[in-house]
Amino acid sequence: MYRSAGAGKPSSARRRSTRTALTYDARVSAASEQQQTVAGAVGRTLAAAGVGTVFGVLGSGNLVVTNALVTGGARFLAARHEGGAICMADGWARVSGEVGVCSVHQGPGLTNAITGLAEAAKSHTPLLVLAADTPAADVHSNFRIDQAGLVESVGAAAERVESAASACADALRALGRAARERRPVVLMLPLDVQAAPAPPISGEFRVQETQDSPLIGDAPELAAVVELLRGAARPVIVAGRGAVLSDAGPALERLGARCGALLATSAPANGLFAGNPWALGIAGGFSSPLAQELLPQADLVLAFGATLNHWTTRHGTLFGSAPVVQVDVEPAALGVHGPRAAAVAGDAAAVAEALAAALPAAAPTQEPRAAVGWRMQAIGEQIAARGWAQEPLAAAEAGEPSGAAPPVASGAGEPSRAADASGTGFVDPRTLTLALDAILPDDRTVAVDSGHFLGWPAMYLRVPDARAWVFPNGFQGVGLGLGCAIGAAVARPDRVTVAALGDGGCFMALPELETAARLRLRLLVLVYDDAAYGAEVHHFAPAGHDLTGVRFPDADLAALGRAAGAQGVTVRSVEDLGAVTAWLAGDGPPSPLVVDAKVDPTICAAWLEDAFRAG
Repeated sequence: MYRSAGAGKPSSARRRSTRTALTYDARVSAASEQQQTVAGAVGRTLAAAGVGTVFGVLGSGNLVVTNALVTGGARFLAARHEGGAICMADGWARVSGEVGVCSVHQGPGLTNAITGLAEAAKSHTPLLVLAADTPAADVHSNFRIDQAGLVESVGAAAERVESAASACADALRALGRAARERRPVVLMLPLDVQAAPAPPISGEFRVQETQDSPLIGDAPELAAVVELLRGAARPVIVAGRGAVLSDAGPALERLGARCGALLATSAPANGLFAGNPWALGIAGGFSSPLAQELLPQADLVLAFGATLNHWTTRHGTLFGSAPVVQVDVEPAALGVHGPRAAAVAGDAAAVAEALAAALPAAAPTQEPRAAVGWRMQAIGEQIAARGWAQEPLAAAEAGEPSGAAPPVASGAGEPSRAADASGTGFVDPRTLTLALDAILPDDRTVAVDSGHFLGWPAMYLRVPDARAWVFPNGFQGVGLGLGCAIGAAVARPDRVTVAALGDGGCFMALPELETAARLRLRLLVLVYDDAAYGAEVHHFAPAGHDLTGVRFPDADLAALGRAAGAQGVTVRSVEDLGAVTAWLAGDGPPSPLVVDAKVDPTICAAWLEDAFRAG
């Protein structure tokens, strides 16, 4: 648990909050059995500090500390592979908003988790990884590697239990650092220190550190942004992963209402503005045709917790020449992807609130000041009528705006689906995803792996909020989606969770189908199965390259799901989705359903060309 020991007031000159004391505490009762070891003390202390869910794979190096966590009240969920375990902790953290925890063996246990650790670091997921380590003196151990150097090389932080006397403080410090810095922290647990007798820890154990309250930004920086807003007629707010981490959605919507802005997100922040009538969805390669028409007309772009990289800006073309304001809690992120008219080092929610307060409120009977620019009835009607679900499928294939550039209401109803390519044993992935969106309950979580298919769920599967969208694509590692989906399903068992995977990613994570079945999760494993690494096929086929190594024989993934203890169905047409409807209506104990959707391998996603332009 985390308790603030007193909040400071922001300086009127600097508009920054003063540093506050942050306390990490744990009330731990004395061990009633034999003398407790350091491993037991660390586990019990972390459980008492609020760690309630732990994912991992047990080995000789981490069994005692993990069992102590369970004794202290945590639940341990065993994965089949450390790569799956750390992804489960990542997905759980993204959905729950709390620090995810993973436990692994020393050496190969940690190396197995490194790809997932890199993804969590790049996505700023707060994780605590408990990693056993070889004793400092055991220089010839076959498990010995530079674990601290390894984890730091992928962007995680390394901490260490230094001694029996400091062990509980070390553990609480690592837990607090993961929460405070919004990043993975790997706590090394040397075997010799783990086995040492622990000093008495009965009573309240407390470590106090200092932490900045949410950073608001300097007054001159904010004043410059306010002036830009006052001169803008068509501002756009783009929220990224940092806005999700700071829970900035409501504050950004208030700011948008004050300045008459349209709202958009980066792909990782999808869902942050769900239900807002002025939200255009994702900006970038997954932008709807309407967003591609309107966003280039912006005369000011405000990016909150979004770096505006080449994905979000379509290689710098999406927002035209509009000046850009960037707000980010990490000063090093400011201006990384291009010049900025203004840059504010600050928390997304705090800065949005400060800017909204500095702008004049609209009169009760009037629309916002900039309504003549953006928030007009005609544009509102277009946003309501021209989301991805209403656009012809040809628009998704071509990736080009389907309407005229001027922002006027089209008045069009549901377009024809004449471009549906289903047939001859394959289902069109766009038609498939649209049909599933209609079948699934609105209250759902969607986790998306990496691969050629990933645009379809981003475009066509709605999510109710940003915490219902798990997008482990910061590192673009294939095979991470299933583990993240399992963690997400554990965090929100009340929701149906969709794991959207390609067949390549499904095979990489295949052992975790058994984990999902064993945990009896309400998990729909949706496999876009083109029997290939589709991205490579579509990228290299036009140049005549040999594709033998990226195409595979057709496999029965539904049968593999059944073999792992889940349900399974093969889908070759929309009519086959009746099995999903029956699964949703089932009144028995939950059980995952693997949907092996044989998708048309000739359909190439429009966003793929942009993806390979980036390397």
